[in-house]
Amino acid sequence: MATYKKRGYKVKTKVEKEKEVPAEEIESTTAEVFNTLDETASKTEEWVAGNQKYIFIGIGAIAIILIGYLIYSKAFTAPKEAEAANEVFQANSYFNQAVNINLSQDMVNGLATRDSLFTLALNGGEGKFGYLNIIANYPGTNAANLANYSAGIAYLNLNEYELAVEHLQEFESDDIIIGAKAKGAIGDAFVQLEQPKVALEYYEKAFQHSANEATTPIYLLKAGITALDLGEAGKALQYFKRIENEYASFKNTADGKNLDIYIGKAEALNK
Repeated sequence: MATYKKRGYKVKTKVEKEKEVPAEEIESTTAEVFNTLDETASKTEEWVAGNQKYIFIGIGAIAIILIGYLIYSKAFTAPKEAEAANEVFQANSYFNQAVNINLSQDMVNGLATRDSLFTLALNGGEGKFGYLNIIANYPGTNAANLANYSAGIAYLNLNEYELAVEHLQEFESDDIIIGAKAKGAIGDAFVQLEQPKVALEYYEKAFQHSANEATTPIYLLKAGITALDLGEAGKALQYFKRIENEYASFKNTADGKNLDIYIGKAEALNK
């Protein structure tokens, strides 16, 4: 009688037969795996049981640290913040007066008055702390952090550029405006210190900090001008064009009125 093989059936070769693993061997391997897992679990349980005392001590220590931190924050940090905020009031008053002086009315006297007000803001007056006192006496507070920003701007206006950089680099903020201004002010200081490459890095950080109409086009422009001075016309053109395409209204401002001139210069040098 003729025999037929089912369609799709393939006769196993000698090699394939040798590779086959008996069912009994598979079951044995599986059992070994589970036995190993059981042994590991048992050892873990034994270790936990044997070290229960130390585990509870560790958990208790962590809990005490957390509770202590919360108590410290409530009992000491909050009052310190309030005290620092109260003490910085006079320094802020001097700073705001200095910033708002109209120098066009009387340049010489205006500058002298402005500089004296910035100095008072830094060092204090009328028996009140200045920014430097706030930074020294209330470290870690929001008031001290903001004092670093204001001190940096004051030093920048007083032509003390290295001190300006020192304080502005200590300042931290995610705020879209003041965070960008701090980085841009560091760039301004490095321009005055004749370190244009570093200045360009900070102008780039300033416009990358956030995208907004108030600060982004200003620092794109400063970055572009600095890049031009460094001979990087392609980069400068990129920054100028971004202002033109994304912040068209900036052209109507005092800072942006010469944008077309800068674009033309960058295009000529980029050929």
